[in-house]
Amino acid sequence: MAHLIETCNDVGTYEDSMVKQFVLSLKGVEFDSKTVSIPELANTEQRKDEPVVEYIVRWRNLVLNCKEYISEASSIDMCVQGMHWGLSYSIKSNMPHSFEELATRAYDLELQIV
Repeated sequence: MAHLIETCNDVGTYEDSMVKQFVLSLKGVEFDSKTVSIPELANTEQRKDEPVVEYIVRWRNLVLNCKEYISEASSIDMCVQGMHWGLSYSIKSNMPHSFEELATRAYDLELQIV
């Protein structure tokens, strides 16, 4: 971390910039991932036999690779759009405000449907 602070000079004293610089400095197979665009996120759907919580986790991981800014509300909305129809329809009537709330509600609904 000291090397990062020294390398970044003044930028190194701001935590947000340090974190961003640190992430950008990561290299190697385990850190190379495909950049995802907002249209790709919008087209991501829950797989046929995929449990809803696994879909939400997969979707959230894709969001981490999106370089464009996306608000949490828009992110939740896009995630819900990609869910199986019955879940999506039920959740849209009272949209959650966080991914934690979304995962809890979707999991409970999935148990009721099955």
